[in-house]
Amino acid sequence: MNTTLNFSKKIQSILSLFVFMGIGLWSLKGQNTTTGEKELENAAVRSAFQNTKKIKAGLLEVGYAEIGPENGKPVILLHGWPYDIHSFEQSSAILAEKGYRVLVPYLRGYGTTTFVSTNTKRNGQQSAVALDIIAFMDALKIDKAIIGGFDWGARTADIMAALWPERCSGLVAVSGYLIGSPKANEKPLSPNVEFLWWYQYYFSTERGYKGYQANTVAFNKLIWKNASPKWAFDDQTYERSAQSFDNPDHVDIVIHNYRWRLGLVKGEKQYDVFEAKLAKSPAITVPTITLEGDANGAAFPAPENYAFKYTGKYVHHTITGGIGHNLPQEAPKAFADAIIEVDSMSQTK
Repeated sequence: MNTTLNFSKKIQSILSLFVFMGIGLWSLKGQNTTTGEKELENAAVRSAFQNTKKIKAGLLEVGYAEIGPENGKPVILLHGWPYDIHSFEQSSAILAEKGYRVLVPYLRGYGTTTFVSTNTKRNGQQSAVALDIIAFMDALKIDKAIIGGFDWGARTADIMAALWPERCSGLVAVSGYLIGSPKANEKPLSPNVEFLWWYQYYFSTERGYKGYQANTVAFNKLIWKNASPKWAFDDQTYERSAQSFDNPDHVDIVIHNYRWRLGLVKGEKQYDVFEAKLAKSPAITVPTITLEGDANGAAFPAPENYAFKYTGKYVHHTITGGIGHNLPQEAPKAFADAIIEVDSMSQTK
C-alpha cells in the first residue's frame, strides 16, 4: 500500500474525529512536534478556515473561524476589503501555537456571514461594522480581547478601542488611525492620493455599482495587485478568498460603505450617537501597535501623522521586504509577533 496515501487517510480520519468530539488540537500538544503532528495541525487550521462556525450576533449570523485552546486569551482578527478571513490563516496558526484563542469573523457582506432579517438595511458605515463585532463578542461571552486588523478591519478595531476600551486589552492596527467621517472627507487631498482612491469615485456612480456587481472577482483581483505590487500571490490563494465575495449582500455593503464615506448616502439614525463621537477623532488609550508595509500600494496615512492619537502605550513597526496592503497574509509572522507584543505591553505597568 502507498505509505503516503495511507498516512494522509489517517490524518483525515483523526481530524474528523477531533472535529466530531469537539477536542482542540492545541490542548493535546506536547513539548515536541513531529512531522506528522505538524501536518495534522496544519490540516486542522485549514479545516477551521474552510468549515467556519456560525453564531447569531445582533443583526447577523456571523460566520467565523476559530482555532487555539478554548481557555486561551481571546484574539479577534478583522479583515478588510476586498479580502477575507484567509488573510489571517497563517498568523492565526502561530498564535494558536502560543496558546491564544483566535477568532476570525467574516465582516458583514462576506463569506458565511448573513443578515438575520431581509428587512435590515445593507449598511456599510463604520460604526455599524464595529457594533457587529461587539455583538459577536457578546454572543461568545467574551468580555475583553486583543483586537487586530487591516483596512476596514483596522478601522473597526480602532473604533472599538476608541468607543469601548473596556472590551479591548490591546490593539494592532495596520496603517494606524483610520477613523474618519463624511464631514472630514469633504477636504480634498493631494492629487497623487486622490488618484489612489479612484475606485471610491467609481463606486459613487450607477455605472460603478453595476460594474462592480458584474465584475466583482476581476475587480478585486486588480485591487490586490495594485495594493500589494510586490506580492506574488498565486491564483489559488486569490480564488480561496474570492469565494467570500459570492455573498448576496457583498456588493450593496461595499458600495454603501464608500458612498457613505463621501457623504453621498445617509447612515442610519441608531448609529448617529456613535458617529458623532467618531467625528471628533477620539484618542485611543489602550496599548497599541501600528504596522505598515514598506510596499503598500494603497493610500495610507504616514505614521507620524497619527501617532499622537494613541495616548496609551504605543509602538510602531514598519515591516520591510516588499510588504503591501494585505500585511497579515504577506507577513504573517510579523503580524502575529505584534499581537504577542501588544499582549505583553498590556500586562506591564
